[in-house]
Amino acid sequence: MNKKKLSVILSKLEGFFGDVKLEQYMTDPEIAADILWFVHLHGDLEGKTIADLGCGNGILGIGALNLGAEKVYFVDVDKKMIDLAKKNCKFKNSNFLNEDVSSFDKKVDVVIQNSPFGVKNKKADEKFLKKAFEISDKVYSFHKIESKDFIEKISSKNGFKVNKVLKYDFYLKRSMKFHKRKEHKVVVGCWVLERKALKS
Repeated sequence: MNKKKLSVILSKLEGFFGDVKLEQYMTDPEIAADILWFVHLHGDLEGKTIADLGCGNGILGIGALNLGAEKVYFVDVDKKMIDLAKKNCKFKNSNFLNEDVSSFDKKVDVVIQNSPFGVKNKKADEKFLKKAFEISDKVYSFHKIESKDFIEKISSKNGFKVNKVLKYDFYLKRSMKFHKRKEHKVVVGCWVLERKALKS
């Protein structure tokens, strides 16, 4: 397995048109492959138990399984997303949970999430971060780049430090009625967060 092959595998997963209220947007396969390869190279996938919170079509969790994760919990409040993730995932070491992230109570090695950006629903991403901090010592989390100060503050408050921020251009295709342009670029970051008590 290499990053290019992973990107091809992820590009073949069935996608979706999201729910505006839940701020559901698909993670681009190339971006997903890039961040997952980064996680893999840092020893945070192989043999690890992963939580993909707000899993959508399962792209991050499925990518993790392709790179040797021992188990992945796919969590989404939207049953349609859980059904789609199940359809896309061919791995047996998968657990699909149709529930709000606040109800998830399993301890995991790593959280990898593309949470709502909190544009339509203020602080929607805060709930995801707090849950991630509760269940794991290592978190990889996508947010709008403008959220930098907020993420640094909430991370520090919960005993986490920011190790790195990887920047990406998300091209969101017109999928909601209120979208005026065919495609809209949003600059996002994937924050690499680690509990302060751990050594880098």
